[in-house]
Amino acid sequence: MNLRPLCLFLLATGSASAVELHIQFGALERMLGQQVFTQDGRRYVHNDKTNKCNFAYLEKPQVRGGEGKLNIHARFTGRSALNMFGQCVGLGDAFDLTIAATPQFRDGYIALAGVTVSSDKKSGYYIRRVCPVLASSLGRDFRYPISAEFQNALEDAAILPLYPRSLHNFRVPEIRVTADALVLVLDFELTVK
Repeated sequence: MNLRPLCLFLLATGSASAVELHIQFGALERMLGQQVFTQDGRRYVHNDKTNKCNFAYLEKPQVRGGEGKLNIHARFTGRSALNMFGQCVGLGDAFDLTIAATPQFRDGYIALAGVTVSSDKKSGYYIRRVCPVLASSLGRDFRYPISAEFQNALEDAAILPLYPRSLHNFRVPEIRVTADALVLVLDFELTVK
């Protein structure tokens, strides 16, 4: 997420109260594509493209909101098989799924809570095994370092080099999901020296 334009705006306005940052879903999709789905538009959640018999990845994310949750629709492709004499023997499938989660601010990071994963239109043994494992791993592993990103952006010496700055008490007291955006209420202190 490139926070420099927002930081320039904050420095120019001298805002002292909480700030609402609205990240529209189109922008969030582009951020996911640039930072998370980085391997040919894919996000490998198990192994990588070099393992042809045992891998799993997500691709083509579409972000929406609903019932206060962030909903990410994506395509899952995976295989859990053994390589026997050059042939993959085992289970595998590809299907569309929906990841629903509530974004939360914890210890300087945006994390996902209450993660559920469900297939959009398909069912089967492999799908029933994959969805809970994927939900557990996303809830555990997804963390975006928003405090560090804001600190780096607001304290960047290239922006207003004659006025060193330091960020303190960065908090995100509220996160909401609206019909068209992820809304972060930001609260912090910025000291200009």
